[in-house]
Amino acid sequence: MTRPCVLITGAGIGIGRATAVAFGAAGYHVCITDVLEDEASAVAAEITAGCGSAEVHPLDVTSTAQADAVIGALVAEHGALDCVVANAGIAHRVPLARMTDAAWDHTFDVDLKGMLRVIRPAAPAMRARGHGVIICISSVSGTTYGWDEHAHYNAAKAGVVGLVRGLAVELGRDGIRVVGIAPGLVRTAQSLSVEHSVGPAGMVAAATEIPLGRVGEPDDIADVVVFLASEGARYVTGQTIIVDGGRSVRQ
Repeated sequence: MTRPCVLITGAGIGIGRATAVAFGAAGYHVCITDVLEDEASAVAAEITAGCGSAEVHPLDVTSTAQADAVIGALVAEHGALDCVVANAGIAHRVPLARMTDAAWDHTFDVDLKGMLRVIRPAAPAMRARGHGVIICISSVSGTTYGWDEHAHYNAAKAGVVGLVRGLAVELGRDGIRVVGIAPGLVRTAQSLSVEHSVGPAGMVAAATEIPLGRVGEPDDIADVVVFLASEGARYVTGQTIIVDGGRSVRQ
């Protein structure tokens, strides 16, 4: 039996890594992409060691040429991808007084346009087959919260929500579902960064504000991604699901 095929960007660490492992355990052939080639290879090795199936492709989502080449090769080899998870992202702390055009544009280039670059070449084969799922990783900073000194990140992640809505309408008639996930605070290298995020102490403090009593783990998000890719979510499209342990509804 042929395995369904999923492509995940930014799959070397964090939420992307956990998502790749979860899809591998669910029986998918996992196409792991990242600029972090060693980390991506380690994820593929973990999946195959567990009798899963995976391959690695270096990919910088700021490069249209790279994205077109990687997606084109995968479609040629495997046929239409069953699922694309647009996960790659950055979050750099930049106060407004130091916000240059370049800093703003770089965040949008990775966090929003980087999604377009992998979705655009994957969509034609999905449309031709009449089936596919596209999952975009947004953030509660794009749906609910303002994040101090991260206005560019807030704006880009809000743009992901709009991208999901627009593509869901455009591609739905061709049998393609488009959904988003907005994680809350998740224990990743990004969140643990004192320079760019809350750091370890901030994680401890934030847990007191979360109804479920803890910050998220990458697996908490990965399991929702796999569900949204499944037949169990067959009537869900155009929505961005908040996965934050209840923090956004506490007050």
